[in-house]
Amino acid sequence: MDVTFKKKKEVLEGEVALKSRDLEDSHEGFKGEIEDCTFEDKFITISPECVRCNLCVEECPVNAINDSTSSRSAKILDNCVKCEICAQTCPVKCIHVIESTSNVQDDVTFHLKDVKVPHRKLRMESVKVNPENCDSCSTCVKFCPTGAITVPEGEIAQIDTDACVGCGACANVCPQGSIDLVRELGPVIKTKELLVDQDTCVQCQVCEENCPVDAIKLDGDRVVLDQEKCILCEVCSTKCPVGALKLEMV
Repeated sequence: MDVTFKKKKEVLEGEVALKSRDLEDSHEGFKGEIEDCTFEDKFITISPECVRCNLCVEECPVNAINDSTSSRSAKILDNCVKCEICAQTCPVKCIHVIESTSNVQDDVTFHLKDVKVPHRKLRMESVKVNPENCDSCSTCVKFCPTGAITVPEGEIAQIDTDACVGCGACANVCPQGSIDLVRELGPVIKTKELLVDQDTCVQCQVCEENCPVDAIKLDGDRVVLDQEKCILCEVCSTKCPVGALKLEMV
């Protein structure tokens, strides 16, 4: 996806003015005035094609994804740190990393770009249906992304192991818990590198205080990064007040 759309600046200013009426200290006749600027951001979203496997939920290092059920898809929560591990993990590529740019001049221009994210290895090692629990409801059939499951009339679910990719959607949505799956999930692929400028660092400890996985520490006058713990999110690099931390693509 690579989309650009525009709206008139005065329309946006009008929207700001309308929203300001909800503020306790707003005044009648307030007019929103927006200066020329450019704003860049990134967000992660899950499309309706979610197969309910919950792999993203299991792999999220900061518990920022609401789990899925047969009646609702998974959902990215506000505490997402944009590490992109969920996007690398999704077996059907329904988790999208979107870069957005908003440019305000005479018009307001919005540009959205879908970032290409590599995918981790996922392989089914074994899968089986417990005949004593399966009640032939066919819920698993509905969510299998490869059509590997069939439920012949009057029989239990049948799984084509050659077509199964090991996503685990069937095991997650089965109301009877009758599907046992063993799968192999490969390591997270490193697409970024966190660079630390020790000379610029002012030892303020903001990075240490805000790291969601305790991967960065201040040892004396040096920043020490635990490469094994670091999930290459955007927290420390965006919060560093002097730009001593920089996240770069590799």
